[in-house]
Amino acid sequence: MIKKVSNYFVISLAICATLSMALKPQESLNFDDYSTEGIELNYDMAHLDEAHNFEQTQLSNPFQSSPVYFPNLGKSYVGFKEALAFKESRGNYFTVNTLGYLGKYQFGAETLKLIGIYNPTKFLYNPKLQEKAFLANAERNKWILRKDIKRFEGKKISGIEITESGILAAAHLAGPGSVKKFLRSYGIKNVSDAYGSSVRYYMKKFSGYDTSFIEADKRAKAIL
Repeated sequence: MIKKVSNYFVISLAICATLSMALKPQESLNFDDYSTEGIELNYDMAHLDEAHNFEQTQLSNPFQSSPVYFPNLGKSYVGFKEALAFKESRGNYFTVNTLGYLGKYQFGAETLKLIGIYNPTKFLYNPKLQEKAFLANAERNKWILRKDIKRFEGKKISGIEITESGILAAAHLAGPGSVKKFLRSYGIKNVSDAYGSSVRYYMKKFSGYDTSFIEADKRAKAIL
């Protein structure tokens, strides 16, 4: 009996405490603690039809009637790498394609060796290492192509405006050597990969992003 009375007493106290918090005067709360003023929010919400960084058909949902919204990363460095990743693998860290290319950004084993990664299995199951690899490879390519970027950026070749981000995306696809051939032949030597994506296509699709975050580095390595 004493135990039951004790339980009722504890429950009553809990109810009283809950009611007290719920009925607390609104003016006593400090809403400044919950303000987002002064915080940089680096994305805005865009409707699916307005987004340009992703292929819309891959995001459609036949079972959902309401509009689909997602963060639009714009033309930032993050927008660049995520748009490229979506084209390469739909952003899947753990995928391997039919030619053996690995991960979110679809790296080949030989390219990984150039940036200091010698264990493809470890690479595939380590998203953080994959992100490091993308940046290191872009830094290395930017160093190799630094003269071509300076010479051709802003010019029109094969009907497209040449930008640094387009050059780096094309180098990710086909290697910096293929990009040099495309630029220096003024679009005549347009290499395509096994799935039909060409240097010109990547230069156009990924043009105009801000890749100033990527620093040219001859010896860039992916180190955790």
